[in-house]
Amino acid sequence: MSAPARWARAEWGLLYATVRRALRANGWRAVPMTLGAVCLTAALQFVQNQSWGYRLVQDTGSVRAEDPLRLALLRTPLSLFVPALDLPVWGALAQILVVFGIAEICLGWWRTLVIAYVATLAGTLYARVGIALGPHRPLGLPGADALVVDTGPSAAVVGLAVFLGWRYRAYATVGIVIGAMVAEVIVKDNLAGKEHLAAIAAVLALCALSAARHRRSDRERSGTGSGLPPIHS
Repeated sequence: MSAPARWARAEWGLLYATVRRALRANGWRAVPMTLGAVCLTAALQFVQNQSWGYRLVQDTGSVRAEDPLRLALLRTPLSLFVPALDLPVWGALAQILVVFGIAEICLGWWRTLVIAYVATLAGTLYARVGIALGPHRPLGLPGADALVVDTGPSAAVVGLAVFLGWRYRAYATVGIVIGAMVAEVIVKDNLAGKEHLAAIAAVLALCALSAARHRRSDRERSGTGSGLPPIHS
């Protein structure tokens, strides 16, 4: 086996085996949430490109930093599945199918949705903070970004990729994803790139919390399983 093949097996072997086993056993039935998300995204793309549907999608799933916070929070869950009008829809559909599908198999559908929402919400809230800081500070944004429509699954996809890499010890992949997002901000300093970094920061915090919880559980199990007899009065 060549060195690249050994590296790929060490990096992605466990993840690949988990996904392959689930798909061989259940086929597309292994990812019902993902298929629903793909269909929802395609439907929203169709509706928002109709004269009668554009305003409907804008009013229910489009988020801007200028919107009242309560309204933005209500729209954020659906905004994840509203494709950006200036990008090809097949990109959003492919991202959801692949990354959400792998995450649903490896993490379960509800954990996948929670992580996706946390990543998307982190980007949405960062936009408000960045605009408040102003364009002349390192994490700041120009005021014009308050008018930018903030939709699409990209922040969720980046967050899920980082969490999956951490969970399955594909640490090089995590580093590549983070490095690519940093490069995106350096090359094209825009709202989307900085929102991706905010999503990564939020998901890394989730990883740290999950690791701490597992360490505590391991300590509790080792304490109860010490083999010492109970003390009776």
